[in-house]
Amino acid sequence: MYYKKQIGIEGEDEASLYLTSNNYEIVFRNFSCRFGEIDIIAKDKSLNPEELVFIEVKNRTNYNCGNPSEAVNFDKIRHIYKVATYFMYLYNLEDSLARFDVIEVYGNTVINHIKKAIVDSPF
Repeated sequence: MYYKKQIGIEGEDEASLYLTSNNYEIVFRNFSCRFGEIDIIAKDKSLNPEELVFIEVKNRTNYNCGNPSEAVNFDKIRHIYKVATYFMYLYNLEDSLARFDVIEVYGNTVINHIKKAIVDSPF
């Protein structure tokens, strides 16, 4: 398997384990459509079990390119919003609350869960 793809899958696996151990319910992994892809869609059962949490996982093996969350740029945010909007439309969840988080993974360890990382719509 392509090395970067494998690193990404391992990071998403670590993030999923982290989320489930912190009272999240994983709804969907790697949801993709023509607008892009979202790594994890979950519900935070401890805060608001009805709110959908769209999570972008960024994994790094070193800090040569900066912190993992720095890779979530304007274009990535725009894709995340479009995919989330489509997901909510597809499953008739347009009236649901939504939150956008970023999880940073370094190697095999979740190092930072940034809740409400994306707050302003790019539209």
